[in-house]
Amino acid sequence: MRVFQVDSFASRPFEGNPAAVCLLDHERDDRWMQRVAAEMNLSETAFVLEGSDAFRLRWFTPTTEVALCGHATLATAHVLWETGKLARDQVAAFETLSGRLLARRVESWIELNLPASPATEAAPPAGCLEALGVTASWVGRTADRGLGDFEHLVVLDSEDAVLGTRPDFQRLRALPGSFIVTAPAASAPFDFVSRCFAPAFGIDEDPVTGAAHCTLLPYWAERLGKVELVGHQVSARGGVVRGRVAGDRVQLGGQAVTVFRGELLS
Repeated sequence: MRVFQVDSFASRPFEGNPAAVCLLDHERDDRWMQRVAAEMNLSETAFVLEGSDAFRLRWFTPTTEVALCGHATLATAHVLWETGKLARDQVAAFETLSGRLLARRVESWIELNLPASPATEAAPPAGCLEALGVTASWVGRTADRGLGDFEHLVVLDSEDAVLGTRPDFQRLRALPGSFIVTAPAASAPFDFVSRCFAPAFGIDEDPVTGAAHCTLLPYWAERLGKVELVGHQVSARGGVVRGRVAGDRVQLGGQAVTVFRGELLS
């Protein structure tokens, strides 16, 4: 079985968020996919199987399945075009736990059509802000996507505060959901910055998170009064996400580069 590692939301290798993409030639059971994801030991491993009118796509962290993963969807679309499974002008359609997702090429970028996941104001879980080590100006929570994978949106006052966040991962691991910290960007061309922490899902810090931008874009579009936005996820690897809100959907744009190709023998 062919397997690829792709750096998503990156224009060159060793930046953005790495995802493994496994091109399945037949159905595999959940336990096998979870063990492969643990072996890959990346924030997400995508498993894609060709269907009659769309590709069936699932995503696993090293410890659990998730209902939506943006960067691994972008990586999967990139691999399908790169391997000739799809012509470069074809739209990639995926059937997933989050419904039908689409990806298309726009010059050197890939644009994803994903469901928006807006946050509504909510009290943070007990101990959350202390575990993050931050003082928040606003906290919200998204709806559960179906597998316990909801986000807490924690808004800070400045980009420096986001950069300086030093979470206590052991304490965060005991709390449900994942945590997005965000603030206005200090300078153009970025509108906002963010970091994403998901210890409960086996990911201390996710380098660049497409699913988080399904929450970030609705928040910042309303707050800044803008339609088109550019986000900068300021993890150690870093990545840029272009986006806009379109009703109950978001359009996310990013680049991708293949780092290696191989064969899984088990």
